[in-house]
Amino acid sequence: MRINRLNQIEQYIIDQESSSLEELCRSFGISMSTVRRDIALLVDRGTIKKVYGGVTVSPSYDCKINNRKHRGSSQQNNPGQIIGRLAASLVQDGMSIFLDSGITTPGILSYLSGKQNITVITHNLIALNEAAKYPSLRIIALGGTYSSDASAFVGGSIPDELSKMSIDLVFLSASGVTLERGLTSTTYSLSAIKESAVQWNQKLILLADSTKFGRNALLTFCRFRDLSIIVTDRVLPQSYSDGCLLHGVRVLTPESTAFATQAFSTSLYKLCESST
Repeated sequence: MRINRLNQIEQYIIDQESSSLEELCRSFGISMSTVRRDIALLVDRGTIKKVYGGVTVSPSYDCKINNRKHRGSSQQNNPGQIIGRLAASLVQDGMSIFLDSGITTPGILSYLSGKQNITVITHNLIALNEAAKYPSLRIIALGGTYSSDASAFVGGSIPDELSKMSIDLVFLSASGVTLERGLTSTTYSLSAIKESAVQWNQKLILLADSTKFGRNALLTFCRFRDLSIIVTDRVLPQSYSDGCLLHGVRVLTPESTAFATQAFSTSLYKLCESST
């Protein structure tokens, strides 16, 4: 019984990349003391690493995470590719875009190869490696100290560098999304970068699969109502659909028609032009 729960918790953390202890308690219906004992055993396995406020996948599993992403790139129903394809429809020639940390945001890059004069700004190592495959993309790498836990560069002058940039579209990732707390992250170093991107830009686009909604992580970096668009792989629960309607947040899902997607991307481009 316990070994089954351990395996389920391990797989949950690997799938989600990170989790708070409170979230594990809620998800598996167990006490905090039980969670702590289970996590200690998983840490001994070498798959999980404890971080402030929760747990994340061990650095030794970075390759596994990256391989999962690349294996999914050829699968039509892979959430990351669905989200990437929809997100790319918002990008017009001549735009600058910021790609946040995580394994979802780089999924947009393969769909940008046919566009012209696109500038990609990122601290995400996975995104940098992927973007390097496409000579048509202009790449600005934000430097800092490499974090193997996040597969991204953190700290240093990254928040300050972002404060000096006017970016057309900011593509954000999140560990959790709720109406009450907005977009949340598990670590201070990543949250500081996200906050800077949010503070200095208006076109904020969340790229998140359906598992992220209803989850809370430790740190809020963006209010729900400040989003411009949500791109996800499934229709949102009714409460989130209502929240989007209330705050004027647009939603792109596979159920969106090609006409609606194209019409909105065109209007967004005109809005970006008018604000420059």
